[in-house]
Amino acid sequence: MSGTNRIYNFSAGPAVLPEAVLQQAQAELTSWQGCGISVMEMSHRSKQFTQIIEEAEADARSLYGIPDNYKVLFLQGGASLQFTMAAMNLMGDEADFITTGSWGSKAIGAAKLQGKANAIYSSKEFGFDRCPDLSTLDYSDTASYVHFTMNETIQGVDYGYDPEIGRELVCDMSSNIGCRPFDVSKYGMIYAGAQKNIGPAGMTLVIIREDLLEKIPDGLPPMLDYKVHADAGSCYNTPACWSIYMAGLVFKHWLSKGGLNAVQTLNAEKADLLYGTIDGSNGFYRGHAQNEFRSTMNVPFVITNDELTGKFIAEAKAEGLVELKGHRSVGGCRASIYNAFPIAGVVKLTQFMKEFAASNS
Repeated sequence: MSGTNRIYNFSAGPAVLPEAVLQQAQAELTSWQGCGISVMEMSHRSKQFTQIIEEAEADARSLYGIPDNYKVLFLQGGASLQFTMAAMNLMGDEADFITTGSWGSKAIGAAKLQGKANAIYSSKEFGFDRCPDLSTLDYSDTASYVHFTMNETIQGVDYGYDPEIGRELVCDMSSNIGCRPFDVSKYGMIYAGAQKNIGPAGMTLVIIREDLLEKIPDGLPPMLDYKVHADAGSCYNTPACWSIYMAGLVFKHWLSKGGLNAVQTLNAEKADLLYGTIDGSNGFYRGHAQNEFRSTMNVPFVITNDELTGKFIAEAKAEGLVELKGHRSVGGCRASIYNAFPIAGVVKLTQFMKEFAASNS
């Protein structure tokens, strides 16, 4: 591990950040680019912060390939607020929902308070271990959009591709945005909480096609109206200035490393190491998601002898491998290996897993 007393943090979020970004933020903490104040102190109306937010947007557009006819918004409230906000702004009378895990379940639950939310698919009966064949689903002809969660953080399932079903798509990409190249033009709207692949908690990225803004009903509370935020350049109110600044540094970091193609290569290498260890354990470890839907970001697994789970987590922590406890709804263990997670940490985890299996079989 580089740095002083740095451990390997497998948390699902807030999650690991690129160490180079942390070091730059540390260097600029008390005086951003020599201006004499911290980003945490400067006015969101100042020329300094205007530069920060404009650069963050420009770099997000470059990194993610965001077309000119999409607005980029830096909002607050996390993806959980977007469950309600998307429905208030875009749902109209009804929308279709595909549920492949815990966050998709929460999204449809919130939307039902706003209108007719059609549950056209749920993998709950299978323990949320898979994604559907989208071409086989029965969509409503009058639904304004189809909502789905690309990657379920808790269950570790990921579609792995950009759907093209001839329907307006609204997608929660909170836990896998930018883990690989993706085609923004396939979606009407994408949203993502920052605290997994973008930056620290406190900011939510929304990418929305401009024509959808014209369909937003009048009379919404201003803070819940995408058009209000778009017209104000994400500064209708005081935005999450520090989180936006940090996100901008992360965007620059990945652009300097070769963009999303390079990120995808690194993520595949990390995931192959971890899943290979699980699959090669002769049943000592068992993954949750079906193989074709395995996430490269979140890897839930169980120890077949569940009595060993507590011991595994405790001994891993003693080795500097932390936040490996699985979500209470799934149990077992979970290793979140987002873009910034170093491959050295995955190597150390897999070595530990092999040694633990050998000594406890």
